[in-house]
Amino acid sequence: MSLNPKTDFASKVAIIGRPNVGKSTLFNIVTETRKAVVKDQAGVTRDIIIEPVDIWGKQFDLIDTGGITEAGDLFSKLIKEQVTEFLHSVDLIVAVMDGRVGLVPEDRDIIRVAKQAGKPFLLVINKVDKAQEEEIAKADFYEFGVDIVSASFEQRRGVGDIIEWITKNIPENPGTVKEGMNITIVGKPNVGKSSICNLLLGVNRMLVSDVAGTTIDSVDSPFVYNGRKYTLVDTAGLRKSAKREEDLEIISAFKSHEALRRSDIVLLMVDGTIGPTDQDARIMQSILEDHKGVIVVANKSDLGNKEVPEYRKTFREQVERVFHFFKDVHVVFTSAKTGNGIEDLFETIEKVTDQINFRVPTSELNDFFFETIRKAPAPVYGTNNVKFYYVTQTYQKPPAFIAFANHPDGVTNSYRRFLVKNIKERWDLHGLPIRIFCMKSRKGGE
Repeated sequence: MSLNPKTDFASKVAIIGRPNVGKSTLFNIVTETRKAVVKDQAGVTRDIIIEPVDIWGKQFDLIDTGGITEAGDLFSKLIKEQVTEFLHSVDLIVAVMDGRVGLVPEDRDIIRVAKQAGKPFLLVINKVDKAQEEEIAKADFYEFGVDIVSASFEQRRGVGDIIEWITKNIPENPGTVKEGMNITIVGKPNVGKSSICNLLLGVNRMLVSDVAGTTIDSVDSPFVYNGRKYTLVDTAGLRKSAKREEDLEIISAFKSHEALRRSDIVLLMVDGTIGPTDQDARIMQSILEDHKGVIVVANKSDLGNKEVPEYRKTFREQVERVFHFFKDVHVVFTSAKTGNGIEDLFETIEKVTDQINFRVPTSELNDFFFETIRKAPAPVYGTNNVKFYYVTQTYQKPPAFIAFANHPDGVTNSYRRFLVKNIKERWDLHGLPIRIFCMKSRKGGE
C-alpha cells in the first residue's frame, strides 16, 4: 500500500457486524494500521473510523463501524442507529459473521440492514480456522443469496478474497468532486452556534433557545455567498463526556463528530465573554487531528466589549495561551444578537477556502525549500546529516507536503515546525494546519 491522500470522491467501503466478530482486525489488516482497537471484548469499537486505502490499483476509504446488537443499553442503541444511518452514504458493505457461533438472530438483522441500504455487500464468515470447515460454516448463510467468503483473520486467510471482491466492485468513476465547501460549526453548548448559523443562512432554520443543548441533530443547509457554494452543518454542542447524562446528548455528540469528519472548514464557536477553555482546546485538537481548516469565532462580542477590559487584546492573548499548540489560528469577533462581525466571518471563510485549495508548482516549491533549509543547520541522524533531495505537494486539503530524504527518521518535530513556519510565511497560509511527511529517498543511503 502507498500514501493515498483523502479525496472527497473516494469510494467508501463499510465493515459491519455484531460486536467481537473481527471487524477491527480486518480493518487493521487491510489498512496496515492499528487505528481500530482490537480486544477480546464485545463493543470495543464505539465510533466510526475511516482510513484511506490504496491497494491493487484501486483507492477507497475503508470504514470500521461499531458492533450492531439488539442489546437494550444506550450505546448499543446508539451504535445501531449510527451505523444504519451511515450505510446509506457508502458504496460497498462487508458484513462479518462469526463462523464458530454460526447464524444467530442478530445476524439476520444485520443482513436486513445491509440489504435495506441498497448497496452491494459481501458476507464474510470469520473464525473458520480449518479449510475443511469452510462449506459447513457457509451452509447457514446460503439462504440470503449474496456473495460469501470464509476467512480466518488471525491466520490472514480469506483476506485476499475480500480485497479482490472490493476492488472488482468499486466503480471506475466513483463520483465527481463536490461543489463548494462543507462548513461545520462546533463548540460547547449555548455559545450561539444556531444563532450564527441562522445569520449565515439568512433564515431562521435552527431552533434557538437560551437552554443549553437545544440542538439535537446535525442539519445540512446549502447556501451561496459571493458566488461561492457552501454547505453549512450546525451541530449539537460538544460537552465533556462525564456531563453527557441524557441519551439525546450522547447521540448528538456522535453526530457532531461525524459532521466534523466530513467538513472542510470548522468554525469553533467560543463565548467571547469567557474566552477559550480547556474543553475548547480539546475540541481544537480533534479538529487538527482530522486536518481541517479552522476559524475561532468569538461570539457574544457585544457583551465582551462591555464587560472585558481591552476585550479583543485579552481574547487573543487567551487564544495564544489555551491554543498554545496552534497559536496562529484565524480569529473573528461576532455578535449573533446584533449581526456585527458576520461580514468579517464571511471574508475569513473565503480566505480559508482559498488557502485550503492552494497549490504551488513543484519547481517553485523546491526552489523555496532548498533556499529555506540553508537557513538552519541540517538535522542529524546518528552521525550523519539529513539530506533532502526533493519535495512535492500532495493532493490533501489543507495543503500537505512530502519531503524525500536520506534519513527521514532524523527530521525532528522542531525542524518540521521550522519548515511549516517558513511555508506559511512564504505563501500566506497562516491559520492552516500544514503537514509535512518525510519519506526515504531512493537516492543516496548514507
